[in-house]
Amino acid sequence: MTSFIRQLRLLLLGLWLGAAIFFGAAVAPALFGVLRGAGLANANELAGSIVTRLLQFIDRGGFEIGLFLLVTSFFVHRHRSRLAQFVEVISTAIMAIMTGVSLWIISARMSALRSSMGLIDQVSPADPRRVEFDSLHRYSVIAMGVAIIAGLVAFTISSRPDRRSNRVL
Repeated sequence: MTSFIRQLRLLLLGLWLGAAIFFGAAVAPALFGVLRGAGLANANELAGSIVTRLLQFIDRGGFEIGLFLLVTSFFVHRHRSRLAQFVEVISTAIMAIMTGVSLWIISARMSALRSSMGLIDQVSPADPRRVEFDSLHRYSVIAMGVAIIAGLVAFTISSRPDRRSNRVL
C-alpha cells in the first residue's frame, strides 16, 4: 500500500506541475493572442474570464494535492534522511500555501475588482482599481511561480531513491 501511495504522490504532483507550467507558458498567452487576433471588442475580457476559470482549477488542485502530499509524507518516506523529509514537507507546504493564497485571496480580490470596473480595457491605467488589479496580477504570477518551484523541489526529492533502504522512492 505504501508503494501505491508513493506512486500516486508522484503522479499527482507531476500532473499538477505539468498543468501549471503548460497553463502559464502556453494556454494563457495563446488565449489572449487568439482572441485579440479575432478582433473581438471584448477579447481581453473573454480571455481573462477563461484564464480565471482555469487558474481556479489549477490553484485548487495545487492546494488539495499539496495537502495530500503533506499528510502522506509522514508515513511514506520512513527511510529518508531527516533533511530530505524536511525539505519535501517545507516545499509542499509552500506549494499549498501559495496556491491557496492565489485562489482565495488574490483571485478573489481580482474578481471583485473586475466586476466593479466593467471592461478593464476601458478603465484608465491611473484608476486606483486598475492599479490594484495590475498589482494583484503580478502577485498572482509570483505566487504561481513560487508554487511551481516548490513543487519541482518536492518532485525531485520524492522521486529520488531512499538511501537507507536502497529502494526507489
